[in-house]
Amino acid sequence: MEAQPIFRGARSKEGMYESFYLRAVSPSEPLGVWIRHTVHKRPGMPPTGSIWCTVFDGRREAPFMVKSTSRRLEVPGGAWIGIGGEASFGPGFADGRCDAAEWSLRFWTAEAPLHHLKPDWLYGMPLPRTKLTSPAPAATFSGTVSIPGSETITVESWPGMVGHNWGSEHAERWIWMHGVEFADAPGAWLDLALGRLLVGNRMTPWIANGVLSLDGIRHRLGGLLARRPQVKESAAGCTIRLAGRRGPTLELRALSPPNTTAGWRYADPDGGEHDVVNCSVAALELDIFGPGTQARRLTSIHGGVYELGMRERDHGIPIAPFTDG
Repeated sequence: MEAQPIFRGARSKEGMYESFYLRAVSPSEPLGVWIRHTVHKRPGMPPTGSIWCTVFDGRREAPFMVKSTSRRLEVPGGAWIGIGGEASFGPGFADGRCDAAEWSLRFWTAEAPLHHLKPDWLYGMPLPRTKLTSPAPAATFSGTVSIPGSETITVESWPGMVGHNWGSEHAERWIWMHGVEFADAPGAWLDLALGRLLVGNRMTPWIANGVLSLDGIRHRLGGLLARRPQVKESAAGCTIRLAGRRGPTLELRALSPPNTTAGWRYADPDGGEHDVVNCSVAALELDIFGPGTQARRLTSIHGGVYELGMRERDHGIPIAPFTDG
């Protein structure tokens, strides 16, 4: 599980952000955990670190969300990041507390890390301004998570993932999808990011990068030279068609059940903001077809993540009462 902290090398005059995060979902019910460890640095200012904990529970009226911020940032021995002396996250473990929430999780994976951007030299280029990898694109979690007003959640062999992203600013608009627990496809997973960039005063078309792992084979999705995806999106879900350049064509549909979407406000280092809506117990449906490919449909009732980042604020999802940065 490779993940090198970027914030330690940030220059004083530069602005940047970085995030290490995990998601885990119950295999038996719409109950999911999303924990983020972020760094935010405005140009010429020292960085701050934040801990975010969100629990998605289909039985509640809304996701549980808390966040705390500290100027105490560390890279403890054996960890990727430590914030405020309250939380640490590294290969195989995540321990911490935030407000009244506490967690102690252990995870393991047999999957190699995923580099979404191809070719790899894109990680050294100014564009895209957001870089992302998944140190563990599919992982298994065990441990406990405690939140107020609820019994301690026992996490026992829950599937999920570990992600890492960083950059000088967020994409102008983005979608991130992750999927596990596909019926009739044990071990299958999806990790897909799509973005639209603002170059000058023009928006690029959607560009997709990711992988569908099926029957132990990784199928690369999107890329610079791939056909542009067809995307219909809203805060409640999306439909995406990805025509394979060499592999299969996919049609993906994500749907966020009512009252299961969290809303946050993310800040760019330059002072800009995006509204972000995320459902980590989303329903996913994938149709796979194309020449030389046996048509197949994969479904995951609540094992998906659907996240949409945007500038508008009339999306109808309540935003958490805390700021970023």
